[in-house]
Amino acid sequence: MNRFPPWKYALLIIALGFGILYALPNLFGDDPAVQVSSIRGFELEPDLVNRVETLLDSAEIEYDAIEFQPQRLLVRLDDTDRQTRAADLLRESLNDEDYVVALNLAPSTPEWLRALQAEPMVLGLDLQGGVHFLMQVDMDAARTQQLERFVGDIRTVLRQGNIRYRSVRLDRNEIIAELRSAEDRDRAIRLIERELEELVLEPRDGGETFNLRASIDEEILQELQQTALRQNITTLRNRVNELGVSEPIIQQQGAERIVVQLPGVQDTAEAKRVLGSTATIEYRGVDEQNDPFEANRTGRIPPQSRLYFMRDGSPILLSRTVIASGDNLVGAAAGFDQQSGQPNVVVTLDGVGARRMLEHTSENVGNRMAVVFIEHRPDTREVDGEEVQTTRRVEEVISAAVTREPFGRRFQTTGLGSATEATQLAMLLRAGALAAPMQIIEERTVGPSLGQDNIDQGFRSVIIGFALVLVLMAVYYKVFGLVANIALTANLVLIVALLSLLGATLTLPGIAGIVLTVGMAVDANVLIFERIKEELRNGNTPQAAIRAGYEKAFSTIADANVTTLIAAIVLFMFGTGPIKGFAVTLSLGIATSMFTAIVGTRGVVSLIYGRRKRVQALAI
Repeated sequence: MNRFPPWKYALLIIALGFGILYALPNLFGDDPAVQVSSIRGFELEPDLVNRVETLLDSAEIEYDAIEFQPQRLLVRLDDTDRQTRAADLLRESLNDEDYVVALNLAPSTPEWLRALQAEPMVLGLDLQGGVHFLMQVDMDAARTQQLERFVGDIRTVLRQGNIRYRSVRLDRNEIIAELRSAEDRDRAIRLIERELEELVLEPRDGGETFNLRASIDEEILQELQQTALRQNITTLRNRVNELGVSEPIIQQQGAERIVVQLPGVQDTAEAKRVLGSTATIEYRGVDEQNDPFEANRTGRIPPQSRLYFMRDGSPILLSRTVIASGDNLVGAAAGFDQQSGQPNVVVTLDGVGARRMLEHTSENVGNRMAVVFIEHRPDTREVDGEEVQTTRRVEEVISAAVTREPFGRRFQTTGLGSATEATQLAMLLRAGALAAPMQIIEERTVGPSLGQDNIDQGFRSVIIGFALVLVLMAVYYKVFGLVANIALTANLVLIVALLSLLGATLTLPGIAGIVLTVGMAVDANVLIFERIKEELRNGNTPQAAIRAGYEKAFSTIADANVTTLIAAIVLFMFGTGPIKGFAVTLSLGIATSMFTAIVGTRGVVSLIYGRRKRVQALAI
């Protein structure tokens, strides 16, 4: 007899139930929807739900549901006509309030499945259409920018310490400071080590000068480059919001590349223009002598001031003199104040900005200083019946805090409402300009009709391959072939479930990986069944042949699948987006096929033949 342990049956039942549960969301399709989000990623106000409901009801647009999350509001509708009408209405009504209204397809997964975190697979760009960019970040330029900032910082430190120097210049990947005496050099080393901890200093004498060589510590340099990459991603994400894309994908690929995928966008030129748009920040003093509400009401603005508005719409008067701008910003990080424990944002300026900031704050202790965020947003206007592309300058005060004491290069902004607000402020401060230059090294545009054709053909290829394998196995191996077909079906369900659970993006190469897996999944069963037939030819009993077939074929199956898995891992590590999709589905398919082909079929065969004391022949 061939007994199969009860715990393995339990494992099979759990795995199959898990697969069916998490593969189910892919059967329910999508609802037309309209998505509303903040143009800069801020959390939405809960009363936005009431505003949207009022707008839709007044326009007599029926909707299924309105779902609110802090990052987005989703309106589900019955058909695309109502979706278009609702989107046009919300764009017109919310256009001037920093909201992005985008068309979306929301999965119509039942609530009980969503409660179990069961979501459908995410379709890649080649299956739903849109624009794909692969962008290369110039890390050499990022290194040079960092060194140029430190050149200014070293000059500032030397001037403040009354240390005379001949020059401070950039020499390849190092900074050379030429000083007049050994005493000056020793004092410079002490001051620079105290003020600029990121630098590694080394004395180096010249012919008539006492030189000092400074370089960035390698670990800190790697951290600065990664910070530059993350800042570029944040900047790109803020700019992509301008396009109204419902589900953009902006993510790091490798150490120096960024992938930008914009589903639904077909205009490559428009996407390039928005990704290359500019923004910056300015620090200005607050005019505490005049009433901003009176200036806003009467239009009489003091000559030395300018009228701005806070994020909540309240007016504020700021000085016309700019203390420092985004060009002077070195870094901004959210954290917590060590004394009070309150959220804060720590800002670092370069040498020029630090000097101006110190002069201003020394004279304005107790007064407020504001941070102005300035964007040049793309805009389309109709002139003489033709669309004209222009840019619109938008200025907004994102913070106005009291200066408690003089500060210069490094300071913190406190008085923030929450850690989330601190993170958002740090993001805005960093997101003005790209931290390092980038160039597009690959771009693709996929139309929505081509994406649907890819889905249809991919689905057709899976069905045809699946059906041919089922027929061949059933005809050639009879009952055992039917058992292999059950395992193959379970294998396909598990692949879909894992892709859905992991949130992996399904691409056309990913479908190719599934098709390949369907063909490869029965390889293990072919090896097992042929081994069983060989044992029967050698005169073994049916029960002994089954046991020997599974045991002796296992090493061959493991060797074949492990080598393929190694190849898939290498493809995932070194391949780009589409190749990664193929590698993911192939890897998951190898793992699930080994489980279903070895454990699954053994359990079913044991149910059919294992409990019989005498088996005369096997239907193989």
